[in-house]
Parts: sequence; C-alpha cells; structure tokens
Amino acid sequence: MAHALDRIRVGSAPDSWGVWFPDDPQQVPWERFLDEVAEAGYSWIELGPYGYLPTDPARLTDEVAKRNLKVSAGTIFCGLHRGPSEWDSTWEQVSNVAALTQAMDAGHLVVIPSFWRDDKTAEILEAPELTTEQWRNLTTGMERLGREVKDKYGLDIVVHPHADTHIDTEAHVERFLDSTDSDAVNLCLDTGHYAYCGGDSVKLIETYGERIGYLHLKQVDPEILADVVKNEVPFGPAVARGVMCEPPAGVPELGPVLTAAQKLGVDLFAIVEQDMYPCEPDKPLPIAVRTRKFLRSCGA
Repeated sequence: MAHALDRIRVGSAPDSWGVWFPDDPQQVPWERFLDEVAEAGYSWIELGPYGYLPTDPARLTDEVAKRNLKVSAGTIFCGLHRGPSEWDSTWEQVSNVAALTQAMDAGHLVVIPSFWRDDKTAEILEAPELTTEQWRNLTTGMERLGREVKDKYGLDIVVHPHADTHIDTEAHVERFLDSTDSDAVNLCLDTGHYAYCGGDSVKLIETYGERIGYLHLKQVDPEILADVVKNEVPFGPAVARGVMCEPPAGVPELGPVLTAAQKLGVDLFAIVEQDMYPCEPDKPLPIAVRTRKFLRSCGA
C-alpha cells in the first residue's frame, strides 16, 4: 500500500469534462458535470470558465452542497506583460471571478497568462519571448494582482505556467519565480503543461518548494508530444490530437510528483485536469472514475 498522502486534497475540474468555454454546444451541460464529478468520487472542484457553472452564489452553493462538493479555486486569464493599460480589463474579470470564488469559501485564484499563439487558429498574436520591459510588467503586475486580490477577496493567486504562453519552459518559470515575491505570488504547477514545455515537475517542487501553492495533475503522451514539438503544432490542435492523456499512460509519473509535494509539509490541492476539448459527452466519466482509482493507488 502506498503511503497516505494526507496533505494532498484531490479534486477535478470542468476541463476534465471537455469544458473550455462558458457556453459551447460541444460541452456537457453543467448539471451533468456536477453529477458525474461527484459520482466519480471527487469532493473538490474548480469553477472552470466563468459563466459555465451558475454565477449566483446562493444557487451555486446549493448545487454543489447537494452533491457533497466543495470549490477549491476560480480561474482568470490576463496579459499583464502588456503593461498598466491591461489593469482595468484584468481587474474587471478578477472582480467577477474572485467574488464568486470567495463566496464559495475557496481560497485560490488560478491565473493563466495570455496566449501568444491563438489556440484555435494557430495565428501568432505576439512574440513568444518577452522583452526585458515586458518581463518587468509581468512580474510587477502579478505582484500587484496578488496583493490586491488578497486584500479585497482574501484569496491567494497561483500563476499557472501554460503551453503557448510566456510562462511555459523551465527557464521562464524559474525567471518568473526569481523575479517575484512569494508573499504576493506563488505557482499553480500543472504537471502536464510543464512536461509539455520540457520541464521536470519533481525537480521544480524540490527546488522551489516554498513557491508551490497549488497543483494541477495532468499527463502528456510522449509520442504525440514529440510530433507536436517537431511540427510546431499549437496547443488547441495538440489537445484535439490527444496530447493530454489519461493517467498513468503518459508523463510525468504522478506518484513521484505527489510524494515530492507531500514532503513539502503543507496542505495542497491537486486538481485533475485532463484537457479534452472537444470530446464526446460519454467519454469523461469512465476516465474520471479510473483516474480517481489510480490516484488512490498512489495514496492520494
């Protein structure tokens, strides 16, 4: 029997049900997601794209409570590397998501940097490398965001390195962490995105442990990834090819990641996110059940 990972709180998210947008005919209805995530044996969920789940706090509280679910985090996207002109539009999004997240008694806001390449059309939107000034905008902007979100909503922001964004590779993630204050900003380590971009999750946890505030559990299929990298396939089409695969078929091995996280000695959420957009409506539940069983076998 694997050692009990008593500091790790496992959950899942709308993403594992093929949900990327607030409203999309290819996605399962939100009621079905809530029913099935509970049926699969998870007790924690994320809000997913704002507007997918009900945004009225009283209604959402009722819907999650009757399924014995709790919310761990909300999510926003932002392009703070572009400078102070981005602040107002970012804060407008934050204020909606953070207010609902706070109302659900969750403690985290997952912040995803904006994409430099369109994840549907592959159009290059911005240079993949930031200038020195843009790095400064990004780090100071994220620190300000962290402090203001904490001050106004009591939430901790965790920045999510992500494929096709400016915080992706080991070098970029380390630069971001080395340039920011842990009192204001920590990391949501997504094991799949980090592997997708060539990073080693266990090494990152062991090196920057005090900065790991949250985990997303995900794996990549090494063969599909090799082709994606070779042919410079954008993230959206790569997901449609199945680059993010069902554990334990891909990399990184999640057992060692969870063990390294447990050794940090802090309570951490580990939210399963298997990107599957678009997917058949009957596909997610059996995968979710098997993944929950697999994580139990790892001690989580």
